[in-house]
Amino acid sequence: MSIIKIPMLFVGSKGEKSLYGLFDSGANLSCINPEYVDEIEEKVALGRVRQIATAAEGHFIEVKYAVRLDFYMNDVLLSDEFLVVPGLSEEVIIGAATMQKWRIKLDFEHDKATVDPKVAKMQLI
Repeated sequence: MSIIKIPMLFVGSKGEKSLYGLFDSGANLSCINPEYVDEIEEKVALGRVRQIATAAEGHFIEVKYAVRLDFYMNDVLLSDEFLVVPGLSEEVIIGAATMQKWRIKLDFEHDKATVDPKVAKMQLI
């Protein structure tokens, strides 16, 4: 598992905030620390509470809410759902599902993440 952490702008219906997004190839879903959610978007209750596995064997975190947020990478507007995870050690985690959806490529040699140029063109249509 490898990670890259970069500052990104996150935008919701209540405002916007620059947060560090941790691109984690070992995480499936994208998550946000609840400390920042109320400033930018209203939480939406999940239909069913989710038990998310942690790195500690047999330890789970109960997730009750999610938010949909826009975010910018290299001036390209993207959006996705983020689980609101209590006690999250990072500000935001960008998971593999979001990276695949938006064709985000990780360059571990240069510690950067890039969006496929085709995605930027699709936004213009």
